[in-house]
Amino acid sequence: MARVRAQRDVGLDTLYRSLYLIRRVEEEVARIYPTDKIKSPVHLSIGQEAISVGVCQALRADDVVFGTYRGHALYLAKGGDLKSMIAELYGKAAGVTKGKGGSMHLIDLTHGIMGGSAVVGTAIPHAVGYAYALKLRGSDSIVTSFFGDGATEEGVFYESLNFAALKRLPVLFVCENNFYAIHSPLQTRQANLNMAERASSLGVVSRRLVDDDVLTLVKEVGLAAAAIRQGGGPRFLECPTYRWKEHVGPSDDYHAGYRTLDEAKPWMERDQVRLVGSLLAAPERQQIELDVEREVSEAFDFAESSPFPEDSDLMTDVYAD
Repeated sequence: MARVRAQRDVGLDTLYRSLYLIRRVEEEVARIYPTDKIKSPVHLSIGQEAISVGVCQALRADDVVFGTYRGHALYLAKGGDLKSMIAELYGKAAGVTKGKGGSMHLIDLTHGIMGGSAVVGTAIPHAVGYAYALKLRGSDSIVTSFFGDGATEEGVFYESLNFAALKRLPVLFVCENNFYAIHSPLQTRQANLNMAERASSLGVVSRRLVDDDVLTLVKEVGLAAAAIRQGGGPRFLECPTYRWKEHVGPSDDYHAGYRTLDEAKPWMERDQVRLVGSLLAAPERQQIELDVEREVSEAFDFAESSPFPEDSDLMTDVYAD
């Protein structure tokens, strides 16, 4: 696996701030979750932060993203409002969906975050549909669709990639391959473990990365995005990564028997949060961390003090006006 490469031209301070923010938010979510103040299930991105950060760093503000139920990292990496996110986890009226969607349905249209879905693979065709609309409008914005390795086993994955390739749509498919669909390892589910190869067979230009080196991701997504904007059609990136926590919830699960801590350790040793931080001068890193700690504290205080929705709000926003 590659290590983070020291390149100041990609904004290491910006990368570290985003990586550290996501890590600290989710560590705080994990700490608070057993108190039952957080009112929805949480699928944490701890260990996987670099994928969302590396991809979003290479996107433009007017590009849009579609995510999954493990969407905290994507939401924050694309610029989603932190206070509204934490309020949503608490089920408060100030949340991004007024306390009705919870952790798995984060959305912030002002930052191009089109939301996630709790159903595996269902956001992939939504992203393709949005990309089709962009093409019809003549826009040079692009769409990025994030999904896990498990989603590549849904029929809609193949249908969507085929349509995107056929219509040469401006969409980047990003597979966050953490090697497990809940508790099922990839090698027990697929004979061909190379997902980029499968995507290529559908006519989508594809690349399989070695690991989750964040600077490599910035570079590769920059190249892919440029090709897409020039009318080159869709691109597919398979991004190996590893989640440190259980599939859903705040705890470790290496005792459960389906994976081992020894398997996780190489990824932990190459922790992108720590490695990027080590490339910054100590005073610069410490200032970023102080600023993030203050922001995280304020967001959780905001969620704690915000009101719950009124009973009368239960049936609002069910239908479009």
